[in-house]
Amino acid sequence: MKENQKIIITATTANSLVYPEVKNWGKTTEELIDDVVECYEAGAAIAHIHLPRGEEIETVKKIRERCGIIIQAGMSSETISQRKGDFDSKPEMMSVMLNHHTEHYDQVIIEVLHPMKELEEYCVKLKEANIKPEWELWHTGSSWNLDYLIKEKLLEWSNPHILTLFFNWPGGLWSPPNYQEYMYRKKFMPSNSIHTVSVMGEDQMKLLVFVLTHGGNIRVGTEDYPFIKKDIRAKNNAEIIRNYIDICKHVRRDVADPSEARKMLGL
Repeated sequence: MKENQKIIITATTANSLVYPEVKNWGKTTEELIDDVVECYEAGAAIAHIHLPRGEEIETVKKIRERCGIIIQAGMSSETISQRKGDFDSKPEMMSVMLNHHTEHYDQVIIEVLHPMKELEEYCVKLKEANIKPEWELWHTGSSWNLDYLIKEKLLEWSNPHILTLFFNWPGGLWSPPNYQEYMYRKKFMPSNSIHTVSVMGEDQMKLLVFVLTHGGNIRVGTEDYPFIKKDIRAKNNAEIIRNYIDICKHVRRDVADPSEARKMLGL
């Protein structure tokens, strides 16, 4: 990615598993939709959404009736069969985990296998559905798996490759949210890719400012860190987006709107 390209901001609207008491996210489907629209109006190009089960099609339809944000279906911890509603709702992008899930929170522990056979099936099914994969990379083994899929020619239809690098998520996939880890992980990204960074917890801004000045994009919102800064709870996701847009202005990086982001991402 060119250093001077516009920044793509992804709003992640789900609840926080680290700070469940904060509760500044949408609780109902209608509140979720309102939240996504407000993020669009604040300047986000992509909405990473955990589509309500049984309401996926209607939720996507209502969002598209109200705004032009790019819809990225989350919940990569689930199996392909569990995500049938995500496929049927036809989002532009779908999150896919490139390694096994092993996350550990006070109230929730997630342990899910994602074998290579499943990843290969994702490549086929997403191509058939005309949905672009957003690959979740949690360590360098994730990059190995992605390289394998590319070498097997399962992703020739999906250039550029859209990646999200995760830092400081608790559990067996934890990685330190520091500059050295970010620069090291960048070395293993495939060519012809665009990357976003997700940081959980209060070190988020420290790393994301560095990312903004080193060619990356950012993912922010209540799922990752529901505060503006330490001990200052965000009013909602739109306030988090506006806060990072101000930071982008300070580091002289323009923010892409959804139309510009679609061109950059090959959607």
